[in-house]
Amino acid sequence: MNERIRIGVDVGGTFTDFVLVDEERDQIYTGKRLTTPDDPSIAILEGTARLLNEAGTEASDVHSIVHGTTLVTNTIIERTGARVGLITTKGVRDTLEMGKEIRYDLYDLFLEAPPTLVPRHLRREVEERIAPDGEVLMDFDAEAFQATARDLIENEKVEAIAVCFMHAYRNPDHERQAKAILVEKFGAVPFTISSDVAPEIREFERTSTTCANAYVQPRMQSYLERLENELRNKGHSGALYVMLSGGGITTVQSAREFPIRLIESGPAAGAMASSYYSTLTNTENLISFDMGGTTAKMCLIDGGQPDRKHDFEAGRVRRFQKGSGLPLKVSVVDMIEIGAGGGSLANVDNMGLLKVGPRSAGSAPGPVCYGLGGTDPAVTDADLYLGYLNPDYFLGGEMTLDMTTVEKAIEEKVAKPLGLTTLDAAIGIHNIVNENMAAATRMHLAEKGRDPRRYEMIAFGGAGPVHAYRLAQLLKLDRLIVPLGAGVTSALGFLVAAPAIDYVRSYVTRLEQIDWTHLNILFEEMETEARALLVDAGARPEEITMTRTADMRHIGQGFEIAVPVPNGLLDAASLSGIREAFFASYHQLFERTVRDVPIEAMSWRLAASAPVPDIKLDFSGQSSEFSDSLKGTRQVYFPETGFAECDVYDRYALKPGDTFTGPAVVEERESTTVIGPGGNVSVDPYRNLICELP
Repeated sequence: MNERIRIGVDVGGTFTDFVLVDEERDQIYTGKRLTTPDDPSIAILEGTARLLNEAGTEASDVHSIVHGTTLVTNTIIERTGARVGLITTKGVRDTLEMGKEIRYDLYDLFLEAPPTLVPRHLRREVEERIAPDGEVLMDFDAEAFQATARDLIENEKVEAIAVCFMHAYRNPDHERQAKAILVEKFGAVPFTISSDVAPEIREFERTSTTCANAYVQPRMQSYLERLENELRNKGHSGALYVMLSGGGITTVQSAREFPIRLIESGPAAGAMASSYYSTLTNTENLISFDMGGTTAKMCLIDGGQPDRKHDFEAGRVRRFQKGSGLPLKVSVVDMIEIGAGGGSLANVDNMGLLKVGPRSAGSAPGPVCYGLGGTDPAVTDADLYLGYLNPDYFLGGEMTLDMTTVEKAIEEKVAKPLGLTTLDAAIGIHNIVNENMAAATRMHLAEKGRDPRRYEMIAFGGAGPVHAYRLAQLLKLDRLIVPLGAGVTSALGFLVAAPAIDYVRSYVTRLEQIDWTHLNILFEEMETEARALLVDAGARPEEITMTRTADMRHIGQGFEIAVPVPNGLLDAASLSGIREAFFASYHQLFERTVRDVPIEAMSWRLAASAPVPDIKLDFSGQSSEFSDSLKGTRQVYFPETGFAECDVYDRYALKPGDTFTGPAVVEERESTTVIGPGGNVSVDPYRNLICELP
């Protein structure tokens, strides 16, 4: 088995993307197939087989496959998960409904609360009680727990069990006893205990995360097991890894136990790819713009790393309304995701206004131009009508796009209801989706206090390079980067991401009252677990690095900030350094320091990672049929010129050092880059398109 051949697979809502990296020959091969939503493994197996054929490689030569999926988030959004039973401490079964007792919209008399994943009749209580300091106030009733679990499994027919006892983050002893009973007596039933999946303070969020993990567990376990078996049947003897929402890579076994950590698995890959290109191009601050068939994702890359956060809201009742979803305590790459993809559908609402998204055509039936049964015009249809896409070179010519049906659909569904020409309707669709993405990006920058003038943009995804130039104009950016293979860059992100994992333990204490022995034990436990998992994921023990932080705040504050904590054995001598680190972090965020208010720590975190793989970007395996990079010309619409004759370049024939000026269109198999009038483009040593905007 060759340890230098790896494959990245990104399953999206419309397309499944593939990248094969052959490090022995220093070559990269890419591919793209329509996603098979009923069984994503079909597209994975077909696409992988084709990629291996193009690379002239056998399945048995592949060292590993790194996979990302939207299956977890789709399961929660569509509410298609397992029937879950929750067993909790007597008196707190209604935590999920009580939540934070805050309305996410104070003035909506018909407020729709996010539905709970576990109905009340499947939430049961048992006798046990642990105090906030970890003291056992009431012993765990093992017999009652066993009888309750049996009733839920045998009579209520639950498919998974969630266990969340009060203050188990501080003392998990009772939950561990419950776990032992579940393993011994009901081993075939998937289960989740809160002290394993989310050992953090705050009962509502911890309970919600535990239930969500159990909710998606049976489906993900079945999917990963089936995918592993099918890959084995196709001759793959290498390992299968999965990307975490925080951008790290983990083993399939860990993914089976904690599938909720994969909820942003696919989008995280794009952020990791952007981090890689940030280092490669020596660009410190980037706006990562990933626009696929279903959604657009924007993420900020600062100093070569994406922003991360340790909480996430899934399945929002109102997409942009904070508090309208299920709170989860998981580490995720901090990004915004909006319903603006190539498959986003255009329609005229009841007020006679043109709307685009968030509803998407997906892969079945897809946009009208696919000819697979779609009837409502999508963003891709408008892009085709405006000349940005070549109907004979979509997916490298594998799909032929139907212009006639597109024109008819835009006219009947949009133009006539609005009293517009078909051209104006197509322009409107294109402009609205651009404005939606620009507004969302501005808001994301503003919320983080960032100046857009410090940033450049990297664009990828099947639809990203089509819209990136105009989006960069709207954001008043000066520079745009489009990597080669932009349509599958997210899949490349799986292969340039380091094996990494985050752990957390809640231990609430004032700094001057820290039990240093207890704190050192917490970090030692986390480091031992992290090291074992990363070694299992292929990392060398000597190359693993550990980074510690703590969630800290002034006494009386409601929110914490992340503060760096030194590695090694901690003792009273470490106190002054930790305190000063808090003041420095606080001043960086709020530009003030308050030294006369006591400080408390809430949770202690460990981030463990191995080195980022060193990949040489050589796409020479995908050669061009053209000797000259200029393929020809065609009529393309630009706001500055209307329809105009535009140069069309072959992406694979462009070489480092080549330059050209817009208006221009650059075509490759999985994507198309549109450059507006006045844009100056050069090809860097890594064959990225570097566009300087006028």
